[in-house]
Amino acid sequence: MRDLNHQLKQLCRRNRDGSHATQRDRERMLSLIADQLHALGFRGMSSQSLKPKHVEALLNHWRTEDISVGTINNRMASLRWWARKIDRQNIIARSNEHYGIPERNLSGNGSKAMTVDATDLDKVRDPHLRMSLELQRAFGLRREEAIKFSPTITWGRPPGPEPRPTGWWG
Repeated sequence: MRDLNHQLKQLCRRNRDGSHATQRDRERMLSLIADQLHALGFRGMSSQSLKPKHVEALLNHWRTEDISVGTINNRMASLRWWARKIDRQNIIARSNEHYGIPERNLSGNGSKAMTVDATDLDKVRDPHLRMSLELQRAFGLRREEAIKFSPTITWGRPPGPEPRPTGWWG
């Protein structure tokens, strides 16, 4: 294990900020960052030797790897945590706008819904699956919700033919 990896692991173990999952993810992310810094040619680093040139090199590396905006934001948060713990938080800008990292888009680029037209529906041979697809299309149900419907269940009356109306007219 390299010195930087070991020192970052010890830093994470001494500073138990956040939930167990957050601690685990941060430790793994910092280990990945240490490996990437080593691969970028920064040898002999310690946990105290983080500088702006390291942050810039990492950002350039991440941009060439075509990593999503959310992942870069998460990694920048880990870098800021590292800088804060070594009492050098001024080496990383407070906002990602400084580095040209756009805001995370949580809404997506539109609906991810898929529709099934009548010709594709005719190709489905299983009646339960066909009914599931029709329910999804008609009511906007999710796949799991539509599969839970059973086409044999009738609600409010026993199965069988329609009962004849009774009364004075019949």
